[in-house]
Parts: sequence; structure tokens; C-alpha cells
Amino acid sequence: MTTNTAKITAATPRTWRRFKFPHSLIKYVILLVILVFVAISIEYLNVHLSRFSDMFGRLWRLFSQRYYPPDIPYILESEYLGYVVETVKMAYLGALFGILLSIPLSWFASFNMSPNRRYLYPIARLILMLCRSVHEMIWTILFVTILGFGMLPGVLALSLFSLGFTGKLFSEEIEAINRGQVEAIQATGANPLKVFVYAVLPQVRVAWTGIAIYTWDAAFRAATVVGFFGAGGMGWYLRRTVQQVESTRVAAILLSIIFLVLISEVTSAWARNRVAGKTR
Repeated sequence: MTTNTAKITAATPRTWRRFKFPHSLIKYVILLVILVFVAISIEYLNVHLSRFSDMFGRLWRLFSQRYYPPDIPYILESEYLGYVVETVKMAYLGALFGILLSIPLSWFASFNMSPNRRYLYPIARLILMLCRSVHEMIWTILFVTILGFGMLPGVLALSLFSLGFTGKLFSEEIEAINRGQVEAIQATGANPLKVFVYAVLPQVRVAWTGIAIYTWDAAFRAATVVGFFGAGGMGWYLRRTVQQVESTRVAAILLSIIFLVLISEVTSAWARNRVAGKTR
């Protein structure tokens, strides 16, 4: 075995890579700049190991003295449960509207299937980019300023949040489809809408379903954040208790949020497995 390996190694010519100017020089200069930037960033953060030595001790004292025991009966009251239902509805509506809007936008934003590459394609790409570039908290603050406090600003913020990355992922799935089915439908004289319905959707249905499930999961987690900025739900309840320095109630609300996020994660994983199982 060793002899055969030696013969193969001897018969295989070695490939030597020479230093090529200026390509290799540019590559090493870029690497050096990145390393220097990382070193300067770490120095700018002014990180001292002494801060981490007692970090867990301070964290333990904080929870034991201020947040323990959590006020569990507080989160079982009907008023708080109503805020929980409001958060779920806000996440569901935001994800639903975002997914529905992303279907035509992803069609327009896919280069291979866009009905008009000159106008619709760049406009759709620009809309998706704007939705992704602005954080959902900024959207919430903007809509709360315009519309006032309540669930409506949260739904609109979550809709744009869902539209941004869902439309991006949907369009990428469209750009990865097999063109053979599309050309076959086009040969029958079908218009672009029929081509999209009968040639594109069957190929991306499974992937879109998984993306839609993940969108709802992400929207549910973001719903508690946007609520903190005036959109209602558990986030607004959390903000009120934080401002009133009710630490044990804050701990109970955080535990309820973690519990609901775990339920959402398990439900989403189950739904994704069901969808994947049907396609096998």
C-alpha cells in the first residue's frame, strides 16, 4: 500500500505557485489591511480582561437580588394574556402581508423572469433593498410618529421587515429555476402571468413554503421588539414595567417571551419537517 502511494505521488507532478506581481501583492496587502483594522478595532474597544473576570459573579448577584423570584402570577392575569394575543396577531398579520407583497415583487426582481428588465426589475430591487436596509425598529418609530401608538404601526413595520428579506429570498429561488419548463410554457404562446403560475411556481413552491414559515418565526421574535417602541403587545408591557422598575415582573415577562419564542421555534421546525417530508 505504501509503495503504491509513493508511485502515485511520484507520478503526479507538483504544481508550484509563484508570486505573481501585482495580483499576489494586492492580495497580501488587503489581508494586511484587514488584520490591522481588526487590531485597531480591538484596541479602540478598550477591552480589559478584568471586566470579564467578575462578569458572571455580577450577573448572578443581579438576578438573585433584583429579578428573583419572578412574579409568575403577574403574567397569568387576563390583561397580560390579552397583550400576548395582540403580539401573536401582530406577528401573523405582518408576516402575512409581507409574504403576499413579496410574491409579485420577487417576480419583478428576478432578472431571468422579470416582465420588464428596464423598469420593473430595478424598481423592485430598489424597494426590496430599502425594506432590508431600514431596521424594523426605525420603521416602528416612523409609523408610530405618523399614526400614533397601537398595533397598526407594528403590523406595517413587520410587513416591511418581512417584505425585505422574504422578497430577496423568493427572487433568488426564481433565478435558480430550470429554464426548460419556462421555455416549454412560453412555446405555447402563454403570457408572462401564465408562465409564472404554471412554470415558475411549481418549481419554487417547496422552497417558498420553508421561507414563509421562517418569515413568521422571525416576525414573531421581532414583534416583541417593535412593541417596546410603541406598537403594543408584550413589548409595550415590558417597557412599562421597566420604566416602573418592577424587576420581578420584568423577569416574569422575559420568561414568558422566551417560552413563546421556544414554542414558535418548535412549531416552525415541525412545519418545515412536514413540508420537507411531503416532497420526498
